[in-house]
Amino acid sequence: MPASTAYSAQRCIDALDTAASPGNSPLNTVMTIANTLESGREAWVIRGQSRSRRVGNWPTWFARNNGEKPLLYLHSATSSAQLCALSDQIAQRGILCNDIENQPSPWPKGAHPSLPLWLATHPRCTPYDPASGDEARAIVLAGLRTLYVDGQPGFYYLALHDQDASTTLDSQDRADAHKGMYPIQRGQVADVRLLGAGRALEEVMLAARLLAQDWNITAQVWSCPSYTRLAREAAAAERWNRLHPLAPTRSCHLRECLAGNTAPVIAVTGYPQAIVDQLRAHVDTRFIALGAGSVQATAPSRYWVVVSALRALAEQGRIDALDVTKAMARYPLG
Repeated sequence: MPASTAYSAQRCIDALDTAASPGNSPLNTVMTIANTLESGREAWVIRGQSRSRRVGNWPTWFARNNGEKPLLYLHSATSSAQLCALSDQIAQRGILCNDIENQPSPWPKGAHPSLPLWLATHPRCTPYDPASGDEARAIVLAGLRTLYVDGQPGFYYLALHDQDASTTLDSQDRADAHKGMYPIQRGQVADVRLLGAGRALEEVMLAARLLAQDWNITAQVWSCPSYTRLAREAAAAERWNRLHPLAPTRSCHLRECLAGNTAPVIAVTGYPQAIVDQLRAHVDTRFIALGAGSVQATAPSRYWVVVSALRALAEQGRIDALDVTKAMARYPLG
């Protein structure tokens, strides 16, 4: 990585650190970040909807400049083919931010089913689904540092929605959000653990409230901005341990977060269930993955999260199985 690129990235980080955080939706937060970076002239800020900065004009526009700068690309790709073409245009470098979730679509989260699978399997892409503006801000800052200061290869992808969220992150939360997951409340021991990403996190938090109010069951809630990053790190650690039986065992963020507790884990995404299924092999307790199409066409509602949690507890013998039937009759599951 050229020293000039690292210098530009650090200037971007410094500018964002001193700028006021809007603290609202991921989309509005990234738009504010884009405005800050654009005014500083230390980064390329490409707006896919701008006539002068269309994807097709990108190679010519960038070729007029000799050195690489941090890249923030705002776009609305709906399919894996579009995103593949876009990633090729930018030489698979930069931070791609997609607001497709906010547009009408017959597909979950506005994306064709091929898109999240492409994100999860592309080795140079690190995909994120932030639930709040603070998460999006933390991920962009970490991406600037990782890609352009540390010089690691690849590109980041952020799915952006425009629903405000009041989550406030401390320094540990920000670091853990970049790693893939962090607890909404630290130090809490609970009967069940609920994981949520993006807009689905709100339903997960409401499900935790229902479990407490209606069933006297405590739930620990985790925000998981990147199920894919968690799964990749866990698989890499597992492979290392398999190939180096005499070396010290390597752990991973997912196992460290879920260690020391046998409470079942319910993981929820607005994407198809396959995105959450990536974690299954690396969770050492009862694990239920829920996504679009798992129990209903859209992302699972809070009621399905409650029923799934009760079912997992019943299978462990911690509650009466009759409670699952009662919950299915009590809540609107359609």
